[in-house]
Amino acid sequence: MSLLSLAEIEPLFCCPRCRATLVRTPKGYNCTASACAYAGHAGFRTVRQWPVLVDFSRSILAENEVANSYVAENATGGKRGLRQKLLGVMFLPNAIAAKNIARLLSTLKETASNPTVLVVGGGTVGSGIDALYNDLAVGVIGFDVYGTPVTQFIADGHQIPLRDASVDAVVVQAVLEHVLDPWQVVTEIHRVLKKDGLVYADTPFMQQVHLGPYDFTRFTESGHRYLFRRFELIDSGISLGSGTQLLWTIDYVGRGLFRSTRMGTLLRASMFWLSYLDRLAPVSFQVDNASGVFFLGRRAEHEIAPRDMVAYYKGAQRQLIPKG
Repeated sequence: MSLLSLAEIEPLFCCPRCRATLVRTPKGYNCTASACAYAGHAGFRTVRQWPVLVDFSRSILAENEVANSYVAENATGGKRGLRQKLLGVMFLPNAIAAKNIARLLSTLKETASNPTVLVVGGGTVGSGIDALYNDLAVGVIGFDVYGTPVTQFIADGHQIPLRDASVDAVVVQAVLEHVLDPWQVVTEIHRVLKKDGLVYADTPFMQQVHLGPYDFTRFTESGHRYLFRRFELIDSGISLGSGTQLLWTIDYVGRGLFRSTRMGTLLRASMFWLSYLDRLAPVSFQVDNASGVFFLGRRAEHEIAPRDMVAYYKGAQRQLIPKG
C-alpha cells in the first residue's frame, strides 16, 4: 500500500478549530495559537496510535464514543466480515469507481510529482478504489471517525485538520450521506486541495437509511453536481443503477415484513441478478432512478451559475427543460 506514515503527514496538520500549526506532545498534539482552546494541556490526545484531531464542541461526535470506536468496530469483525463477503457475491464490483480512480491517478501523474491523495471517510477501502492504495507512486492519507489499519488519524470531515492547499486530490466515497452538512465538507475539500487539485465523489441517491442515526442526506445527479459547484466538471453520472436500487428496496421491504435484518439480506441475496439491470437500462432513465451518483472534477476559483443546472440535467425528462 501507499499509505503515508504519520511522520510524513504531521507537517500538514493544523488545528481543526483555528487552523494554526499543531505541535506534537507525549500525549498527542497541541495547538500553537495561545488563545485557542486546544493550546497547552487541553490539546488533542492520541488514542492507541491514532491522533484524535476533532473539535468536539462543534462536532456530532462524542469524545468517549471515538475513544471506544476501534474496539466496537472490531468486536463484531467476524460477523461484519461474513456479511461483507456475502454482499460482495451479491453485487457487481463498482466498475465505474474503478474507471474513475484510474482516470484520477493518470491525470495526477501528468500534473504532479509524488502526488498526495486524501481519502475522507477512509476507514475501509471502498469498492473499486483498490488501485489507489496499490499505486506506489501516490501517497495516501486516510481518516475516519474511528481508527483502522488504513487510517492515520481520526477527524471530522466538517473540520479537516490539514493545512490549506496541502493535497493533490481527494476521494470521498459513500460518506456525504453520513455528514450533517455536506456543503461544509465539500468546502473543506476545496480548501485543502492545491490549485487545480482533483476530487472524486461517489454518493447515494436512492438508497434506504443505513448506519441508522448517522444517515442524513441524498443527492440526485444534478444536486450532486451543484454540491460541487466550485469545481470544474471532468465527468459525472451514475455509479450504481436501477437494478441496485431495486435490491436495496427488496432488502428493506424484507426487513419490515419479517422484522429481521437477516431476512432482508437473504431476500436481497436471492435476487442478486437484478444488479445486472444496471448495465441494461438506458443511462438517461437510470439518472432518474439511480442508486448512486458520482462526480469527478477539478478545483476552480469560480462557481457554476444556478441557471446552468437546468441545462445540465441528463435524465429522461428533458422535455421539461424550457426552450429558448
